[in-house]
Amino acid sequence: MALNKYNGMQESMPGSFSSMLDRFFNESVNAKNFSGFTPHVDACETEKSYDIEIALPGVKKEDISIDFQEGRLTISGERKLERKEEGRRYHMMETQYGAFSRTFYLPDKVNPDKISAHLEDGVLLVTVPKDEHKTMKRQISISTSGEGKKRTSEENAPQQKLETAAANGKAKKA
Repeated sequence: MALNKYNGMQESMPGSFSSMLDRFFNESVNAKNFSGFTPHVDACETEKSYDIEIALPGVKKEDISIDFQEGRLTISGERKLERKEEGRRYHMMETQYGAFSRTFYLPDKVNPDKISAHLEDGVLLVTVPKDEHKTMKRQISISTSGEGKKRTSEENAPQQKLETAAANGKAKKA
């Protein structure tokens, strides 16, 4: 009796290269549980928007859903497997099929009412514009504790008239 080291792989290893190829093609082509579909994404930011490009070859517009809620943009859908197996025997099938969902977390400075999407040549372009009011640069004045609250131009108008009149009176006397 010979002792063989057991590593747990003997049962799953084929006896020959030919049987390995047969097993590979039979299991990969005939398996009905595909690994799923994860589309490739390119995301960039411009001065006025966030642009998201998603590669969706063979996916119809009707099979795509885009939702925006609480700062999350979710793009989901399905790439359906539509193959005719009559008289065909696949030797290799690398194309992925199935449902997909991609979620992107966006900052608060976006305008969700103006999000647009365009599907062309298998590429979905989603444009999320930035809210101009939230991205606009503003100058904030600083007051000291002795100044109290800052007066508005309407509140300053009577004071400015008195100062102007006093200055004019002094100018006439001189």
